[in-house]
Amino acid sequence: MSEVIITVRGEHELRVAPERATVRLSVAFDGPDRADAVERTLAAAEPVRTGLEARRSSTAVTEWTSQRLSVYADRPWNSDGRRLAPVYRASIEFTGTFADFSELSVWVTELTAQDGVSIGAIDWHLTPETEAEVEREVATRAVGVAVSRARAYAEALGLTTVAPLEIADRGLISEGAPVMPKAMMARSAAIAMDSGPSLEFQGEEITVSATVEGRFAAR
Repeated sequence: MSEVIITVRGEHELRVAPERATVRLSVAFDGPDRADAVERTLAAAEPVRTGLEARRSSTAVTEWTSQRLSVYADRPWNSDGRRLAPVYRASIEFTGTFADFSELSVWVTELTAQDGVSIGAIDWHLTPETEAEVEREVATRAVGVAVSRARAYAEALGLTTVAPLEIADRGLISEGAPVMPKAMMARSAAIAMDSGPSLEFQGEEITVSATVEGRFAAR
């Protein structure tokens, strides 16, 4: 039998426990007096800032940031269609990344009892080092799946030799002539990451997946 070109897809995924949690929150107050709104916001923001810094010093928090005080005025309408006196709103946004999830739970529980504090989303994720390591692993295994499928197809056709011609991220396989294996190995696998829902103090496992497409010559 003459040479046969086999095109296959390989997939693999791993589920990994999150290592970091980045929480976003805002401290805000509003009212008819601008100075009062600003003063209340600054006062409520101080223990938030102090708490984050203390936890950073103890390594429970790896990093945190805060934005400058933001103040704006709005003139609402009443039911008769008349503009009312201005209402001033002052706010400060915070972001903190926790390595200690139990400390995150304690801190958020404390904040929910504080007036003017609103907890936003919690983003569960991996450290950059772990993410890179897991991405390499799932990409390697996805390629292995593609190779195994190509060999299975070749054996079904009574062919014994399978040589790689091209491999690419999903949807990027070329329509022209195949490239040499050395060139195709420079490409990386497509990675997809899904994290668990927000505001859970124990994040769901993160799914890291890779899908590749390969073209092989079988003889």
